[in-house]
Amino acid sequence: MDEGTEDNIIYQSIPERSGIKILVVDDRDDNLFSIETILEKDNYTIVKANSGRAALRTLLKEDDFTLILMDVQMPDLNGFETATMIYDRDKLRHIPIIFITANDHGEEGVFKGYQMGGVDYIYKPFNPELLRAKVAVFVDLYKKNHQLLAQEQKMAAANARLEKEIKERINSENQVTLLNKQLLEHINRLKTTNEELERFAYVASHDLQEPLRKIILFSDQLSIKHKEMLNNEGQVFLERIIKSSDRMRSLIKNILSFSSSTASSDAFEITNINSLLDSILTDLELSIEQKKAIIKVDDLPQLKIIQSQFRQLFQNLLLNSFKFCKENCPPEIHIYAEEKKGWQLGVVDYNKHDETYCCIYVKDNGIGFEQKYADQIFTLFKRLNSYDKFEGTGIGLSICKKIVEQHSGFISVVSNLGEGSTFIISLPLHS
Repeated sequence: MDEGTEDNIIYQSIPERSGIKILVVDDRDDNLFSIETILEKDNYTIVKANSGRAALRTLLKEDDFTLILMDVQMPDLNGFETATMIYDRDKLRHIPIIFITANDHGEEGVFKGYQMGGVDYIYKPFNPELLRAKVAVFVDLYKKNHQLLAQEQKMAAANARLEKEIKERINSENQVTLLNKQLLEHINRLKTTNEELERFAYVASHDLQEPLRKIILFSDQLSIKHKEMLNNEGQVFLERIIKSSDRMRSLIKNILSFSSSTASSDAFEITNINSLLDSILTDLELSIEQKKAIIKVDDLPQLKIIQSQFRQLFQNLLLNSFKFCKENCPPEIHIYAEEKKGWQLGVVDYNKHDETYCCIYVKDNGIGFEQKYADQIFTLFKRLNSYDKFEGTGIGLSICKKIVEQHSGFISVVSNLGEGSTFIISLPLHS
């Protein structure tokens, strides 16, 4: 500092500072130098001001000081007056001030210093160790306050994130609840609609039987008693009427079967599947002989099922294999079973991934079809072949699907055109 220059601010640059800045205010250069020399051992950043006004100008530019060491007796503005002006500013009230004095002001003077906002006193001549110790106390307090402040900021940020997550979760849960409610409403409406459709199909099919019986009766009578009176064209028409009537009767029978295939928990019973298949094959003995079919049945497990429905299920699958066999090639059918986990079968429900399923395979060597149609063949009235080449109503496999689903399982098919098909009945073993 040049001699005779007032209100100079002197910055001391020391490498690798601790991040602690201390403002030292004294009108005497020797005191500033003395304090700086004592504190430089602790690597503090020392900023010096030789008057109260110089200190105020410094604090207007910088407010990140850890501590202020300020002489009480200074010309113009003394230490108490400067402290009052410092603490008038909100941004500066957090900086503690230690007053430096060469006089014993007595209790009244000390009390005044504390009233001005001072936190402690240091007396001249300086005791270096005492000065360093007192400064160290406030530096440590500053560090702990900043740690607490940083922790508080982290806590506030964490709380803000938590509040956001809670709000998002509540919104998500509310949305899920709403979607579940809507889904249940849709399910109930769909269930009601399905029941109404099934009742309608049953009633309509039942009511159609009476006029159909009359058509069949009169067609038979016409064929028996008056066929010779018809010319060739008339006889062709009559045969078409009889054939269409038979197909209509089959269609009505299958619709009634589809509409009435509802599950009842009381009807479930442990069943020997091999014995059930033996009985079915006996019933189909004539068809097996006509088709010269070869049927191999492996050892199958006992399952808790509705026997009447599974009888219809296997019968439909066997007749389907008979119907879609290759020309001049007897149908060969292999029925076997194995256990698989839900994840192996591609079960979507995660809770059922580890559930054990019994898979019953009905494999044939028929004409097969392209795999892209695998889901369509279980659709009601859906056919992949023409009526002229293959008779049928397009209901049999839909009945199979409905029966398996009523047993909490699912049915699928793997097929290749010209290489046969394998129908897979997958049933959970717990049921």
